[in-house]
Amino acid sequence: MGHVIEFDMIEAYRKKLEREEKSGVTIEKYIRDVRRFFCFAGEGAQISKETVILYKKQLTEKYTAASVNSMLAALNGFLKDRNWYDCTVKALKIQREAFRSRERELTKREYYQLLEAAKKKGDMRLYYLMQTICSTGIRVSELPFITVEALQRGRAKVSSKGKSRTVILPARLCRELKRYIKTKNIRTGSIFITRNGRPLDRSNIGHAMKSLCEDADVLRWKVFPHNLRHLFACTYYRLEKDLPHLADLLGHSNVNTTRIYTLASGEEQARRIERLGLVV
Repeated sequence: MGHVIEFDMIEAYRKKLEREEKSGVTIEKYIRDVRRFFCFAGEGAQISKETVILYKKQLTEKYTAASVNSMLAALNGFLKDRNWYDCTVKALKIQREAFRSRERELTKREYYQLLEAAKKKGDMRLYYLMQTICSTGIRVSELPFITVEALQRGRAKVSSKGKSRTVILPARLCRELKRYIKTKNIRTGSIFITRNGRPLDRSNIGHAMKSLCEDADVLRWKVFPHNLRHLFACTYYRLEKDLPHLADLLGHSNVNTTRIYTLASGEEQARRIERLGLVV
């Protein structure tokens, strides 16, 4: 006997995620993934393990393995919340890459080109926002914690994903941001805000960054906010080679997550292997 699904179950799951104090972005992502499964199965349908396996197969034909696993994690969470453990499915096995794709990597030179393009465009908010993410490694969702008060202390207290950490703000960044807030007459609270005083939206930031690509001569698929955090992680690791401390700086609970940020490019790996001198 299968389990009958009804669309009002989605709202019940949303409330459960809210009680668990998941971030707004995470909640919307999980609800979107569960709703996708409901559309596949149809309201009022009886679902079983076989139904979910068919859905998993359909996902693998359309999405990357990482995306499929992300969607299945959300669906499994819903199924477990309903105590439908007999319907949960395993994630796809993904072999960890030994190196990252250079085509997706934002270099320091390209980062400087983006900054110069923002400055020439007169978008000083974006100019300083990109520097803030790249020099601290914070997530885009953590930008509201960069406040006038944090500048005075040289540190920002960040709360994200149910955890809190202290983010050190470089002295030079603090000086530059103090000049910026003076020109914008921002006296308290978050620094990177809209004209209405609201925190900047992730999609707006991404769109603004991509608008710089042509003038900066940087490929569009390399330009998104998270790549600034990635550049911070790679630059720090090359200098310090301290993975546990980098995990703390990035706010990672698991150091294995941090390892993804420290993968060398394929070209760099090739140079290292050539230096072994094992071919005669």
